[in-house]
Amino acid sequence: MIARIRPVMRLILVVALLLPTVPAPAAGEVKNPGVYTYLTISDADSLDPAYSYDTASHMLWMNLYEPLFQFEKTSTSKLIPLIAAEVPSQENGGISPDGRTYTIQLRKGVRFHDGAPMTPEDMKWSLQRFLLMDRAAGPSALLLEPLLGYAATRGDDGKILPDVWKDLQKAVSLQGDKLILRLPRPYAPLLTILASWAPVMSKAWAIKNGDWDGTEATWQRYNNPSKESSPFFERAMGTGPFKLERWDRKTKEFILARNDLYWREPAKLKNVVIKGVAEFGTRKLMLQAGDADAIYADRPLLTQLQGIPGVKVIDDLPTVEMSPVVFFTYEINAQGNSFLGSGKLDGKGIPADFFSDKDVRKAFAYAFDYKGFISDVMRGKGTQATGAIPKSLPGHNPKGRKYSLDLKKAEEHFRKAWGGKVWENGFKFTIAFNTANLPRQTVCQILKRNIEGLNPKFKIDVRAVEWPTFLDGYKQSKLPIFVMGWNADYPDPHNFAFPMLHSKGDYPMTQKFKNPEFDRLVEEANAEPSVSRRKDLYAKLQDLAFEEVPQLYIIDAVRYRTQREWVKGWYHNPIFPDSPYGSYFYPISKD
Repeated sequence: MIARIRPVMRLILVVALLLPTVPAPAAGEVKNPGVYTYLTISDADSLDPAYSYDTASHMLWMNLYEPLFQFEKTSTSKLIPLIAAEVPSQENGGISPDGRTYTIQLRKGVRFHDGAPMTPEDMKWSLQRFLLMDRAAGPSALLLEPLLGYAATRGDDGKILPDVWKDLQKAVSLQGDKLILRLPRPYAPLLTILASWAPVMSKAWAIKNGDWDGTEATWQRYNNPSKESSPFFERAMGTGPFKLERWDRKTKEFILARNDLYWREPAKLKNVVIKGVAEFGTRKLMLQAGDADAIYADRPLLTQLQGIPGVKVIDDLPTVEMSPVVFFTYEINAQGNSFLGSGKLDGKGIPADFFSDKDVRKAFAYAFDYKGFISDVMRGKGTQATGAIPKSLPGHNPKGRKYSLDLKKAEEHFRKAWGGKVWENGFKFTIAFNTANLPRQTVCQILKRNIEGLNPKFKIDVRAVEWPTFLDGYKQSKLPIFVMGWNADYPDPHNFAFPMLHSKGDYPMTQKFKNPEFDRLVEEANAEPSVSRRKDLYAKLQDLAFEEVPQLYIIDAVRYRTQREWVKGWYHNPIFPDSPYGSYFYPISKD
């Protein structure tokens, strides 16, 4: 393993030695007070909360918009109200005794960024729009499932289900200034979902700019839309502590300005700058010079950030995530697809259904060095994952079966795959990772080196792809293998079981992976009130995933954050998107 990782580490070291020194700010000096700059590695995908389903976009719009609730500082269980005036419970009468009706008092005196008052109708429209937009492999399923009882507005044939509008009217309504949610069955995680999703948006602004008018007659026009068709794609009209001043898509730079009309005390920061900078050396230099206040940096880069004057490294931060994960696409979209080579099993490419053969997937599973990745790339921080559910959540099975590096078994499965044709003919295809993500790049390189070493007819190219382009390829099922991860939308094991293993979940839909037994177990576990019974069901689900191998789970990780010492007020909540790198900017100051 060490031989396969060292070239990457040597490259990092060489780059570090070549970087020029940069004068640090004088002791006690706060550079650019009132302006907070965060350097990340990629651009956002979309600012539309009903469309975007990536952490880069989600982190941004969580500072521009506001959901009903918010997790209190570092807690992943205690909620505080935002657009809601209080958090409903059975004790205060906000949740009915049968757990199926939620009555949510909405806050008064809230204004949008343009000064228009927020109304209950805005909240109702925003929630209904979130449900009805339902773009393929998007976030709508998070609330469709609890509120309407099904995870998609379209059937397997792509046609709109007949009762969507009728069910929506039952599920989401108003009584004066109260939002009423009626569920087909109890759904315990609902409030935690509403703490991150379906924020309030301006209905009047949306209609004026060509969005849905809120009627039954028009909603289907906006179902499963293209990304750039939404007026909220690169603009925003929310109630959050910051408003969007500019998104420069060429330079991958966002500039947020303080919302002085905010219903709470205005933010301490005047501006926030979020910029995508792929080169680590540039990010480090800007941090060292005080031109950046916090930067994204993967675990292999930690040692280069330690000991910089005026810079603080905060390590061992807990996560609620599973990343990186290797995903296999069972039916690849071959149209205009350069990742497939010839498109045939002729040694010059792979067919679109190459990974539908379980022996191929198992061969890849045995060809990865899990222990070496954790020790050499992640610096020993973290433990090998035993399934899709991280150890920070109930439902994790610490005794679950897991793969280990075994090149002999990898060869055995390759020899059996496709009736022996894989070993006889060989293959060639491309693995993609998102640009500047070093752990994901290294995952791809480990697979390439180990698999190519088994048979000279095996060829794998590794390609870096910009984040928005990478997402587009993934959504269109064009990536044979892709390395991504999953950050919790809410702290419940269902939020990993469903998006990763249910046929209507985000990843299986793009992987074209469907297994009725997986679906049954996911649904049964989610409806089960007994904690111990849920744990048993999730253990069985993850055992089936070990046999089926739709994905390779690698590490239960911890994170670290790098920031200037003058940054005050930041706190880590593992549920907040892009945490601990990006953050909720409202409590932050520089002094």
